[in-house]
Amino acid sequence: MADDQAQPPIDSARLHRLLGAPELNWLVDRVAERIAGGDPAAEGTATLAVPTPEQRRAVERLLGRPPGRGRSLTVRLPDVDTVLKDSGICPAGLAAAVQALRGPISVRQEAVSAAQIAWESAHEPLESLAVKRPELAVWLHRVRTTGLLKRQAADPATGAELARRTACVLAMLPHPGIVRQVLAARTVGDAHALDDGRPLTALVMSAIRSLAALTVADTADAEGRRHAWATAGVATDDLSSRVLVLNIPPPDDAGFLARLLALGATAGEPLVLTLRHLESLPDTTSTNPTAARDLSGTTISVCENPAVVSAAATELGPACPPLICLEGTPSVAATRILRWLLARGAALRYHGDFDWGGTRIAAGVFT
Repeated sequence: MADDQAQPPIDSARLHRLLGAPELNWLVDRVAERIAGGDPAAEGTATLAVPTPEQRRAVERLLGRPPGRGRSLTVRLPDVDTVLKDSGICPAGLAAAVQALRGPISVRQEAVSAAQIAWESAHEPLESLAVKRPELAVWLHRVRTTGLLKRQAADPATGAELARRTACVLAMLPHPGIVRQVLAARTVGDAHALDDGRPLTALVMSAIRSLAALTVADTADAEGRRHAWATAGVATDDLSSRVLVLNIPPPDDAGFLARLLALGATAGEPLVLTLRHLESLPDTTSTNPTAARDLSGTTISVCENPAVVSAAATELGPACPPLICLEGTPSVAATRILRWLLARGAALRYHGDFDWGGTRIAAGVFT
């Protein structure tokens, strides 16, 4: 059954000849602006300050009478609406005619409201994560108030996907020790998604700064960003993240790391282990109840200065108790081996400067 309320069709050919003439673009523009602003299309007037003779003649053809003789040209919009309806060119009136010429026109206030709702929905993956991780609540508030997600995404749909990917990455942090490209590949399927300059990196780095009490200035250079990633257990690569050790008990297997540690302990010589060397260690923490406890009763000394390790190796050699040197803020490699040793039941004893830097490093060791 036909819709009794349907409007008669628009006579497009006559509409384009009459209202769609180039000389009346200014008039169509004014009506389109009224529609976008939420004002009635067929109310009020439209005025052109300095019309050309051609524009005057076009208005005369539209209204069927000469316009006023003043310097400016004023058109009553209700008159245009009446002409379009009475002539059968556009029975629905002026608003429908203008949208037939220009395409659908969104009311700005409605569009803004719809966009606000869409952006609110885009943040939902981060909201869900913050419920599970309350420590991220302050960061999420900052993301909202600064519009960080909006700045990194072109539209709400892109923003929602970016928020989902960000939540996937943050759900794995902090990590016992992982390379950034591996983290990106495991969480979002793209090994380069967390490269510097990527939108995902901006969101994740913002969260890391919040968790580690760092500022934007702290991550302005490559070294600062490397440190920030390290606070979350992420290394920028598996070779630059290193830790200096002496006489660390090897794992009970025949792998490369076990052979390397055994060789170093037998000779009493310090070893520099990279995160790559430690890849065979399980992703575990000291709270893992399934971890072996074969180092119960063993104390691992932790220091800051490599000179201490060198002196200990020279004086004591193979007889030196296990020793790890952090050389400053714990690297991802250092965090990885420390957690592995704790999971095996070892105790840690830390020695460092009793100042803000030393206290911060000690907090990192025992966190």
